[in-house]
Amino acid sequence: MMMEKKGVVVGEVVPCMLMALMEFCTIGLTILASTVFSKGLSPFVFVVYTNALSSIFLLPYNTFIVSRNKREDLIPWFFLLGFVGVTMAQNLAFVGLSYSSPIVAIGMGCLTPSISFVLAIICRKTNVDLKSSASRIKLMGTLVSLIGAVTLILYRGPVVQDPSTTHLHQAPQLFVFLSHKENWVLGCALFAAANLCYSIWNIIQARTIEKCPEVMTVASSSSLFGTFQSALFALVIERDPSAWRLQLDMGLLVIVLTALFGSLIKSNVYMWCGRTKSQFYVTMFKPLGVPIAGMFGCLFFAQTFHYGSLMAAAITGTGYFIMMWGQLKEDESIRAKVDLPEERAPLLQEEQV
Repeated sequence: MMMEKKGVVVGEVVPCMLMALMEFCTIGLTILASTVFSKGLSPFVFVVYTNALSSIFLLPYNTFIVSRNKREDLIPWFFLLGFVGVTMAQNLAFVGLSYSSPIVAIGMGCLTPSISFVLAIICRKTNVDLKSSASRIKLMGTLVSLIGAVTLILYRGPVVQDPSTTHLHQAPQLFVFLSHKENWVLGCALFAAANLCYSIWNIIQARTIEKCPEVMTVASSSSLFGTFQSALFALVIERDPSAWRLQLDMGLLVIVLTALFGSLIKSNVYMWCGRTKSQFYVTMFKPLGVPIAGMFGCLFFAQTFHYGSLMAAAITGTGYFIMMWGQLKEDESIRAKVDLPEERAPLLQEEQV
């Protein structure tokens, strides 16, 4: 009986707690990144240093470096993954964060399934059958997500707490939620472009994993290629040597934590939860960042946090869940047609985040 209870804890409670913890840590690191950008750290330099450190952390997992098998075939794919997923997507996202706030990051992040669905239609990788409930649900999810994104850009609403009604605004803030050099529309647009890149990156990644099944090798190699590409890109923009100097301050701490969390902790937790439960289970926790970011904003940054932003992010999160529901219906339909047992038909392609 005791063994059975332990099995329930490991199989149900532990994955749920780990996934929730990953979202808490992601929002926390996003707030820290927003803070160091407001203090003067360049987002372009941040991308270079975090990926350089991630490449070092992931080096022991990289069999590509020590093996010559299929090296010439894999180099173009790793180059593309680094360019789209690091040089383009990460630079767009972090520059977008420097002009907006973490609620935009999580709100626009929920657009990725809808963008991937639209790309699949454009590339004729999927057919929209209005007679199919899965297709109708996916179309509805895409529409809801787009409404949420447009609302996030155009409507912010009142702040949670008016600064004029309290004397707390006179005290210096240790952390920053809303960027000091705020440009809301530009920040949202940059995040939307970043998620378009992430959707393309997911497609390239799936093809790469077919050629190289070692997921951590793919992550390590793409990070390494992305580091060199981002460094060249950043050198063109940040020509002042002082922008590249690191000191023993919060900026260095956030770089180390982001690299460690993204390269080792988060990726390994996602893979373990994906094997223990399913990839669909992992993806369902993504919108959890909306209430977490809302909680942080309301409790600690009430003078710069807007009700409308939380509402819009919640709408995009709802669209995300609807998209996942449509994906689940589609996968169930495919399993029924080919008569495969449920446990042998993975719901989503394994992805390295």
